Amino acid sequence: MASSSQFVLLLLNFSVCIFQVQGFHLQSNAIVLSVIKDSSTSQYVTQIQHGSPIKFVVDLGGPLIWLDCGSGHVSSSGGRLIRLPSQSIQCSKAVHDRGSKTCDVFPENGVTGVLARGDLVEDTVAVGSVDVDRFLFACSPSFLLQGLASGAKGMLGLGRTRLSLPSQLAASVGHNRKFFVCLSPTNGFVSTHNTHQVSIFGPEISKSLIYTPLVDNKNSDYMINIKSIKINSNPVSVNAPLKAKLSTVDPYTTMDSSIYATFVKAFTKAAESRNMVRVTPVAPFGVCFGSDQSAEESVSAVPVIDLVLQSEMVKWRITGRNSVVRVNEEVVCLGFMDGGSDPVDPIVIGGFQLEDNLLEFDFGTSMLGFTSLGETGCSNVVVKESM
Repeated sequence: MASSSQFVLLLLNFSVCIFQVQGFHLQSNAIVLSVIKDSSTSQYVTQIQHGSPIKFVVDLGGPLIWLDCGSGHVSSSGGRLIRLPSQSIQCSKAVHDRGSKTCDVFPENGVTGVLARGDLVEDTVAVGSVDVDRFLFACSPSFLLQGLASGAKGMLGLGRTRLSLPSQLAASVGHNRKFFVCLSPTNGFVSTHNTHQVSIFGPEISKSLIYTPLVDNKNSDYMINIKSIKINSNPVSVNAPLKAKLSTVDPYTTMDSSIYATFVKAFTKAAESRNMVRVTPVAPFGVCFGSDQSAEESVSAVPVIDLVLQSEMVKWRITGRNSVVRVNEEVVCLGFMDGGSDPVDPIVIGGFQLEDNLLEFDFGTSMLGFTSLGETGCSNVVVKESM
């Protein structure tokens, strides 16, 4: 029997795909990367080809793609990687050390927050079924890999910059400046395409997308405004509006300590009204409830959380499937964490809350589209090798 790691690699090898979602096919002019959740770190991993398959951790807000090139790394074309000069057009796309003769950039491990000096290089890579010439990425020192999923050699940035994967695909192969993300505990994906409509997922899914503006910020992250929070339709008393960052490297949603305390109090009250009994928390969670019911029964009993966005008509609804985590047969825990008293972002919507939601990030309109795929989820996408 194949090991779990072999199974993950097998799925990742199917990164050149045709997807069938709820009976609809993702058109073959899309570039699709399979994304698998690493069970030990809760990080989301994919791969691209650079001479050989290379495993990356997906960083939704990451400004660029960085890789531990290693000593004497050989490029996909057989030569050695060449550092780009500081005065090159390619280097002008990056935040770099302007006092250096070569294009020295600063890749960051989005999981640990550690930065390092790296070299901006250019080479040909294969993303899905497409060879992308003059693809830009940073070569980083090996210590930057600390904290990443086993086997990962770097991070794949999808952020709002000219060096992120979606931007480079738009510039290189003519795809739209938008991309789709669907995370899953088992089989998710990241996709770009060169059509102008989201109907590639079929009319049912396309019509269900709800849109909210992306907030302008000084970095590469994707942020939205939250006007208020409701639990079972009852408002939670927090200062509003709030800015929330979307993240694939934070496993669960975090909140400023003052917001978290108010939120937990309201959630616990609503849960206890549904006969959920609070029990001793199980690390790393701060709030847990006893549950001897089936998984489906446990989820249905959990209070509904609504993030009210630009108006009462625009809500991001979080049901039990995305709000509580079953840690054992007897306990479920609230998948929201205390982010400290002075976090950079008051709310960070983490990977667990993003799972089984189809997300559309549109650079051109600066809008986020989202819809829950419910029980069908991203994991029920049928992946077929197209080669």
